[in-house]
Amino acid sequence: MELANTLRQDGESRGGVLAHLERLETQVSKSRKKLEEPQNTQALEARIHELKCLRDKLRAEVKQRQARVKASTANVEPDQTLEISEQEILERKQENMKAILQAYHFTGISGKLTSRGVCVCISTAFEGNLLDSYFVDLVMEKPLWIHHHSVPVFIPLEEISAKYLQTNTQHFLFVLCEYLNAYSGRKYQADRLQSDFAAFLVGPLQRNSLCNLLSFTYKVKPEGQSFPFCARLLYKDLTTTLPTDVTVTSQGTEALPRMWEEQRAAHENLFFTKPLHQVFTSFAKKGEKLDMSLVS
Repeated sequence: MELANTLRQDGESRGGVLAHLERLETQVSKSRKKLEEPQNTQALEARIHELKCLRDKLRAEVKQRQARVKASTANVEPDQTLEISEQEILERKQENMKAILQAYHFTGISGKLTSRGVCVCISTAFEGNLLDSYFVDLVMEKPLWIHHHSVPVFIPLEEISAKYLQTNTQHFLFVLCEYLNAYSGRKYQADRLQSDFAAFLVGPLQRNSLCNLLSFTYKVKPEGQSFPFCARLLYKDLTTTLPTDVTVTSQGTEALPRMWEEQRAAHENLFFTKPLHQVFTSFAKKGEKLDMSLVS
């Protein structure tokens, strides 16, 4: 019995020791984890700080590059690197200008390179007739600017250049060519009316410098009895050669007979749709037909 009790007590004592040892190991393990956690946190904080420093550095580099780009577009003193890049930009602009001139060669726009940039010549025409030519001397600097030109003062050159010269040189030349061709076309029509159809006119032709406002009194038949009409042609769109507003009235205050009223309305339609000299050419042909019918 005593031996059995002794063994039982010895077993229980050993079991208690093992359990106590297990509890001690668990506590040690927890203590180690608690000690390691601050170390992990410190490592994470160090990594975060490192990434923030890298972010700030990248932001600073981006700001520096933006400042350089802004300085190159503004009219400030650039460093040597920017001067080289600007020179490359100007060379590219010259190459683009040469390509534009080659593309527009058959549309009346030509030019040649100069020491400052390029001199563009715009030759106008109307109905296959070569008319006046104008030049624009462009300086290939930043910003691009006009050194000399022969464009008439009443053509809105400053407005056109402010809109397109810096952003789209090709469109600038296209728009300027439209204005000059339209002006030359209107002037050509007025000159033809005065020179070739003066016999139809009753009094002088009145016109402004842009030739976008014409007024005159005319007869359908240059000789004999014919009812006079007063015409006023307005060209609101300065890029067109046909009027936008036409008014044809009778001379005097009396009401027109029906036949003359129909003729007046027909004349308005003709002035809207045909150039001036073509309208009076049709008047001349109708007069010849009327004379032939009277002879027969």
